[in-house]
Amino acid sequence: MSENADHIAEPEPGAGTAMAHDAIARAIEATLFASEEPLSVDHLAAHLGDLEKGPVREALRDLKAHYEGRGIALVERGKRWHFETAPDMAHLLRREKEQVRRLSRAATEVLAIIAYHEPVSRAEIESIRGVQTSSGTLDVLMEAGWIKLAGRREVPGRPVIYATTPEFLDHFGLGSRRDLPGVDELKAAGLLDPVDDAFEEAMDAAGSSDEDADASSDDAGDAGEASEDEAGSAVP
Repeated sequence: MSENADHIAEPEPGAGTAMAHDAIARAIEATLFASEEPLSVDHLAAHLGDLEKGPVREALRDLKAHYEGRGIALVERGKRWHFETAPDMAHLLRREKEQVRRLSRAATEVLAIIAYHEPVSRAEIESIRGVQTSSGTLDVLMEAGWIKLAGRREVPGRPVIYATTPEFLDHFGLGSRRDLPGVDELKAAGLLDPVDDAFEEAMDAAGSSDEDADASSDDAGDAGEASEDEAGSAVP
């Protein structure tokens, strides 16, 4: 026992930094494994004795690389880290009876508006959708843990504003809101309603027609004024 203690107390020269790094990585690994929720770099650094954030980030990067290709993966969602089952192993853990949470079209539209425009108020959501939004729709999304109250808009009335949560990013496999698909990607995946596309095209065409009509009216008006000027100059 004393020989082992002496050996630990006197590490080989140059091994201290590596051991410190390994110790931090092991501590982070154990903490994340036991945690019931994802943890941020700040939380990990504070939990491990107010460590500097640089070594914590470095240890997280090394752990992430270490778990690549294994049955579990270390992932970052919304600047918070946690372990999850590797995507290609999920079928092994899936239960035969699953409770599927289906959102109504209204809830899906509201969630998409909040995700792409957050923070956003209920009035702004209704302005984008063109219809009123029931409080029940927002309640469903809040109960799912996908949206949250994000404060109040500093305008008259100070309306409540909504934003997405880290749970939203985690559920949809997004690292951040920058990973949300663009319009072209949504169209390619068939997730945009063709009726909406046709309506937008029709509105664009109608706008172009109105502009052409206005231009024709202006040209006709100019021509009429020119004819009156010529007739006036011909009178003796």
